[in-house]
Amino acid sequence: MHRALLLFVFAGSFASAQVVPYAGVVGGISTLSADATARASTSGLSLSAYAPQNGGAVNIFAGLHLHDYFSVQLNYMWNRNDLELSSTSSDSNTFYQQARSSSQNAAVLDFLIYFRRRTSRVRPYLGTGGGVMHLTSTAISLLRSNGTPLLPPDSFSATRPVFRSHVGMDLRLFSRVDFRYSFSESLSKNDISLHLSPPAPRRLANFQNLFGFVFRF
Repeated sequence: MHRALLLFVFAGSFASAQVVPYAGVVGGISTLSADATARASTSGLSLSAYAPQNGGAVNIFAGLHLHDYFSVQLNYMWNRNDLELSSTSSDSNTFYQQARSSSQNAAVLDFLIYFRRRTSRVRPYLGTGGGVMHLTSTAISLLRSNGTPLLPPDSFSATRPVFRSHVGMDLRLFSRVDFRYSFSESLSKNDISLHLSPPAPRRLANFQNLFGFVFRF
């Protein structure tokens, strides 16, 4: 009986709240996690690594404020980062350093929890969700090499599930316009590391610092 009453009150609070649609865009900086590995053999050691550079990122979103404290949000996310891949093997006395570009496109459905009422001027939030990410990487130039190293393909791509968590704040500017800051982390399988020789073990983390605007309708 108590559980049924609690469920009834909870459902009633959603029914009585006004659902407010919103949309917005934020942009900023994307930082990819690096990776490296070492593999020993009876006659030597093989090392591989990649180092990413900061790049641009954009997040276009639309959602529904279901309640003072709960929202759902659909996101399209894009970012581009330059990479430097390297590998060396003492067994065969070979090495390479290669400059590459990478880009990611993702569609993510988020659930947001706000910590202050919808009428508040400052509203911090916590969000989490999942979706699908498509990564593409293309070789730019071979910086240096020796012997006949095993190079990654000139171009490779992969589509993977992605998990996203983010925190942020909406700051009321006008009656229907907010300024938004968001810091997010997206995790997925790492197809950059899979193309190193030898392959590296870590997942791919994509950190984004984003600033922009939210428009309520």
